[in-house]
Amino acid sequence: MKRRTGRRPGNQDTRAAILAAAREAFAERGFDAASIRAIAADAGVDPALVHHYFGTKEALFREVVQVPIDPAEFLPQVLVGGPDAMGERLVRTFLRVWDSPAGAAVAALLRSAMSNEWTLRMLREFVTTQVLRRVMNQLEVDPAEAAHRVGLVATQIAGMAMMRYVIRLEPVASAPTEWLVATIAPTVQRYLTGALPDTPPGGRR
Repeated sequence: MKRRTGRRPGNQDTRAAILAAAREAFAERGFDAASIRAIAADAGVDPALVHHYFGTKEALFREVVQVPIDPAEFLPQVLVGGPDAMGERLVRTFLRVWDSPAGAAVAALLRSAMSNEWTLRMLREFVTTQVLRRVMNQLEVDPAEAAHRVGLVATQIAGMAMMRYVIRLEPVASAPTEWLVATIAPTVQRYLTGALPDTPPGGRR
């Protein structure tokens, strides 16, 4: 992609220019490979301006994806304590977030992702890099299995969210929180720390 020349002054257009460059960078390179320095160069601004407007790369990514929650605010509730109850804490915390005032905005984002490939890709990247990877980093698991475990956990968390808050399938939609935790958490825990079948080398079988 052709980079803009010169430096853009700090005005009302700067924030929009940074967001536009960040949207392209995160979509093309993913969260890990996209850097603040490269995004600033593409936007024609100094990297300090990116930090001025958005703080961290994580905060910029949240702004791009338009996620109304900050994982740093709820992940400590999941990560505190030992690994044996990680699944229970993860499910309970996610339900608490979805039932909060921000839950409606998250549900709207999920609906949008079902019909918009860019939104779907960015939401997938957000859940993987900003939430589930941080959970997995707290556990002593085989690195070769980590990505598979993240994907399996996501099937439960995303499936629960879709059925309860978007499709509103009964009786899941109105089930008590503790019932859902007791029912779903053991499966999540097995995906986090339990034994898995032999990991396939790649592709589908």
